[in-house]
Amino acid sequence: MTHGTDGSDSTYGTFGNGGTSRTESEPHYNLKMFGEIVKTFRKRARLTQEQFAPLVGYSLETVASIEQGRRLPPPDFAERADSLLDAFGVILAAAKHLKRRKGLASWFRQWALLELGALSLYTYECRLIPGLLQTPAYARRLFTDQLPPLGDEQIEAQLAARLERQELLRNRPNTAFTFILEEHLFLRDLGGEEVTRELIDHVLDLSELRNVDIQIMPLVRHHHAGLDGPMQLLETPEHQWLGYLEGQEHGQFISDPKVISALQMRCASMRSQALSLDDSKGLMRHMRGAR
Repeated sequence: MTHGTDGSDSTYGTFGNGGTSRTESEPHYNLKMFGEIVKTFRKRARLTQEQFAPLVGYSLETVASIEQGRRLPPPDFAERADSLLDAFGVILAAAKHLKRRKGLASWFRQWALLELGALSLYTYECRLIPGLLQTPAYARRLFTDQLPPLGDEQIEAQLAARLERQELLRNRPNTAFTFILEEHLFLRDLGGEEVTRELIDHVLDLSELRNVDIQIMPLVRHHHAGLDGPMQLLETPEHQWLGYLEGQEHGQFISDPKVISALQMRCASMRSQALSLDDSKGLMRHMRGAR
């Protein structure tokens, strides 16, 4: 399970097994996403392409081509643009995705790019501990149990990609990460008691970060707004909200405001139904001590 999908501009863009319903190639699609990120930060700096081009040291035509996703940026472009536009490392990080990265599902790359610049990221999960919170041992168990089976190199590549993505929590201190996790995810003992004990310790450590809120939805709840399944919501630098839903063999990237509004209502309701931050930590400590 990849715990991440890519998406499209449609309300529900569905992709599976690395395939897509798009006609454009994957590298071209990633170039377009990189171009959009550069354009967003350029506009944030209140610069036109004509003003930005000489400052970054490239022609207007080159800048326009990069922003339109029609060409790869020169080797030093991302570093220059990131510094000039005060982009908090987002442009540099996004540039890493321009090359095909082993271990990162093709349908997840758009969401991964959006995460790099997100102001807020909300996650509700009822199937497994979210990728951003997993320990190496827990993630390795997921990859080892995957069917059809993965080869050793595939497992290591996916593990490396997951651990790299987790750097977001500490490298993006101005991004607010909110997680709502079902209690049974810890009680399942996936990987055994030692793996679960390490996992709880790890999640508790992350919950101490100022930009990370983790709430537990207890086993018994008479009201639950998340019974339709896991979800993620993301706020862009332009304060646009986007969503992502994941199934067994596909992901859905959501931009329709009506659907986003419904997901936001459900997420807000679940935050009130879940345990408070302090009570959630107390429950995790209790589960940790019971092992």
